[in-house]
Amino acid sequence: MNDWLSDRNGTLHAESVSLDSLARQYGTPLYVYSRSAIESAYAEFAQAAAGRKVLVCYALKANSNIAVIDLLARAGAGFDIVSGGELHRALAAGADPSKVVFSGVGKNEAEMRLALEHGVRCFNVESEPELLRLSGVAAAMGTRAPVSLRVNPDVDAGTHPYISTGLKQNKFGIAHDRALDVYRQASTLPGLKLVGIDCHIGSQITELAPFLAALDKVAELVTQLTDAGIQLEHLDLGGGLGICYDDETPPARSVMLSALFSRIDTHPALAGLEVLFEFGRSIVGNAGLLLTRVEYLKSSPEKRFAIVDAAMNDLMRPALYEAFHRIVPVLVRQGEAELFDIVGPVCESGDWLGRDRRLTVQEGDLLAVLSAGAYGMAMSSNYNTRPRPAEIMVDDGQVYLIRERENVEALYALEHRIPG
Repeated sequence: MNDWLSDRNGTLHAESVSLDSLARQYGTPLYVYSRSAIESAYAEFAQAAAGRKVLVCYALKANSNIAVIDLLARAGAGFDIVSGGELHRALAAGADPSKVVFSGVGKNEAEMRLALEHGVRCFNVESEPELLRLSGVAAAMGTRAPVSLRVNPDVDAGTHPYISTGLKQNKFGIAHDRALDVYRQASTLPGLKLVGIDCHIGSQITELAPFLAALDKVAELVTQLTDAGIQLEHLDLGGGLGICYDDETPPARSVMLSALFSRIDTHPALAGLEVLFEFGRSIVGNAGLLLTRVEYLKSSPEKRFAIVDAAMNDLMRPALYEAFHRIVPVLVRQGEAELFDIVGPVCESGDWLGRDRRLTVQEGDLLAVLSAGAYGMAMSSNYNTRPRPAEIMVDDGQVYLIRERENVEALYALEHRIPG
């Protein structure tokens, strides 16, 4: 159970607020986040980096609600974005653009111009064609784009193939053995200013070894760049630290940073470089849950199903990755637990939130799908013309509606019938 959740008299509470009361007031499905959990996760990273030249960035793709961004901006975080839309969100939430790094493999010219106009800290460039395009856009605007090349170190992160990003077969980054030549090319382009080197090998990584292996390969490259007369200002080590969904045992945030800093200190080529990180899931993943109500209990010759009002459009991870989320009843009932598949109403066999879960549950009961603060609402859709859930932030005894529930009419408001 996450620290911000507790059983009080047989009912699950978020901080000091009953989840049952939230469901009655705001309906279900409902995303619920904890302010204290978000702030304490970021604070652990910040404290582990204290005394060093470090910028801890939050990766917006994990959860881009502007209330979440605002909390982290107030705490001093930087931000990692992957689209012009995320830049707009960050700015709307009060983020400092000089603390924004722009990642992603497919930036278009409009996004490049937008980021240059607002003075983002750096573009993490992922291909040679992107270098050429960015240089042209910046030169046409009479400026130079600050650039870091994302290097693909061919390190296996040991995670799900869909969220592994550091292997040769992945679409991300520039191959390690091409990077020196690409840096040399970039140094000749008029619209670019080389400021850093970037590496991100994947997500939901639960061991230190892949991070350290990637760091060593990047340090080797920095040495080669220095010898070639290319001086950098920062080292961006990305993110990817995993969280506990079930029985994983990822290193603590402070342990990870301590290990990386110790290794950095052994590489003379890295001395004096500012260090950037891009953490997402490890800040918000365990700070949220999806609250859903059981509509029906159904039996087949092979299975028992708890059909709930949340679906794959609300939480895509189980259908997409076969990802595991703990699912617990909000009300503790007495009686023998039974084995259920937790499924939604969407018309797909892949619409499930959990399989073979042992629960004591009745129709009308509430279930909490835990560890849903990252890649939950951010990946949601309107499939089957389903309005997306509301989002709530709890702050001890206070409750804030941070995104209203969508209505059906809004889903087709931009569509038009043709005449005749």
